[in-house]
Amino acid sequence: MRILITGGAGFIGSNFVRLMFNTYKDYSIINLDALTYAGNLENLKDIVEQVGDSKDRYEFIRGDIADAELVDSLLKTGVDAIVNFAAESHVDRSIDSSKIFVDTNVLGTQVLLDAALKHKVSRYVQISTDEVYGSLGPTGLFSETTPLAPNSPYSASKTSADLFVRAYYETYGMQTLITRCSNNYGPYQFPEKLIPLFITNALADQQLPLYGDGLNVRDWIFVTDHCAAIDKVLHHGKAGQVYNIGGNCEKTNKEITYTILEALGKPESLIKRVKDRPGHDRRYAIDSSKIERELQWTRQYDFAAGMKETVEWYVKNEDCWKRIKTGEYVQFYQRWYGDRVG
Repeated sequence: MRILITGGAGFIGSNFVRLMFNTYKDYSIINLDALTYAGNLENLKDIVEQVGDSKDRYEFIRGDIADAELVDSLLKTGVDAIVNFAAESHVDRSIDSSKIFVDTNVLGTQVLLDAALKHKVSRYVQISTDEVYGSLGPTGLFSETTPLAPNSPYSASKTSADLFVRAYYETYGMQTLITRCSNNYGPYQFPEKLIPLFITNALADQQLPLYGDGLNVRDWIFVTDHCAAIDKVLHHGKAGQVYNIGGNCEKTNKEITYTILEALGKPESLIKRVKDRPGHDRRYAIDSSKIERELQWTRQYDFAAGMKETVEWYVKNEDCWKRIKTGEYVQFYQRWYGDRVG
């Protein structure tokens, strides 16, 4: 099988590339990534070292999924499946400016779908998010039939992309699938999301900016478990279907914060309360029973094991994340949190 993986230099994408490369020795992988601020080729340096100059099993192409000419040229060479991770994905950034989220998440998806239809790609998997469902009350779970109710520009763009994917199945009979996952954590995550931001800040003895009362609830899943679920969907999922992927692990942001401080032996005085962001969904929780029942997927990591591995990775790779936390990222970080100090 020849697979085009978009966004494969990012956090989840790079972990999925590694899973495919190590599991399926006869597969050929094309990794298309624009290398925006969150893309990092160091995430896959172990694979590059293995393949050397050979492009038989793995090839990296720098480019934008919204570049129709580039995408068409890649699919002309023969691609059996597309797994689309490429996305602008940070809610805070979408509140700051939403245009790039429309350009990449919506228009980029449409470009991929058009090219996949033209070149008769056998399978198309859209990597989405539980945020398309909006916010839950104190009880209940998101299922695949939960109405879509996005509350941020980011989640609105992902919802729009999902609806395009659904439409191409219904209109053209394309073999499309959608996965919607809860919050991921693990190695190689760009340090703007809660867990890597707080780990790296704590390691540097910097403040941990905790939104509001810290009681917003998320369902957490270790990235390796998520990638294994996508593998199941790619190979065995039923076309036209949505598959929710969750960790069955609800934690408040406050709980996560204290877990990190305890793991690193850092004081609670590092916590800095900041004003809540606009439209901050209160609770997400995923019902994964469909993928468990139909595709026999099961989680392998509990939260304690996943966090132990995550913290250890950031401790051992300090040079990597210190290089990342510079330049444009720092400017955004200071701009966004600087005026929200309570």
